[in-house]
Amino acid sequence: MQKVVVLLLLFSVQTQAQLGKSLFTKDPILNLENFDKQRVYWGYYLGFSSFDFKTDFKVNNAPPIEVKGHTGFNVGLVGVLRLHEYVELRFEPGLYYASRTINYSQFTREIDAVREVKATYIDFPLLLKFSSLRTGNVRPYLVGGVSTTLNLSSNSKSEDDNLQQKFRVKPWTQNYTVGFGIDLYFEYFKFSPSIRGVFGLSDELIRDVDPNSPWTGNIESLKTRAVLINFTFH
Repeated sequence: MQKVVVLLLLFSVQTQAQLGKSLFTKDPILNLENFDKQRVYWGYYLGFSSFDFKTDFKVNNAPPIEVKGHTGFNVGLVGVLRLHEYVELRFEPGLYYASRTINYSQFTREIDAVREVKATYIDFPLLLKFSSLRTGNVRPYLVGGVSTTLNLSSNSKSEDDNLQQKFRVKPWTQNYTVGFGIDLYFEYFKFSPSIRGVFGLSDELIRDVDPNSPWTGNIESLKTRAVLINFTFH
């Protein structure tokens, strides 16, 4: 994820260098002057993500569990309803490819110690976007809201559990999202990079059949945590 952030910063610097006269000068030529007067408009986004789990334990001095997130990919559509000059209601359904590695320190064999938890999410977020006053061709904003997510790779219907190397989670989860970004107005489109945090609201773990399972027995709750970097085009 650090590499992704560096690439985003480099992209921003390059954009400023190439188009500084139209975006960041004191008296720029205004692009898309009437764009924000639209009541309804559409767009799409591409981006990167890093998903993790927030794990709470029943007994804190038990052998630790380490969760490592990996960089994934996300793509989706955007529908916007303008409620006010500075407030938008946004529906941003998307497809997220994510992967996590869970390491159980009490095991010596890799087949028992490591669980690769891959996920394909279909996300249905409903968000509010709060924009600042536009300055030239730049407009910062905050965004937040809630979402319902379907995990197509949850293994929830599998009768096998971790004894058969099957790590299971619930197919439907609820989350809240907060983030910030900036609208950049170009001659023919509006470009909006943003960084967002996603926080699960409910326990996602499906326990093993054995209540004393070394994989799930000590877990009180398992909730999604994620960082998203989205590049939105309108």
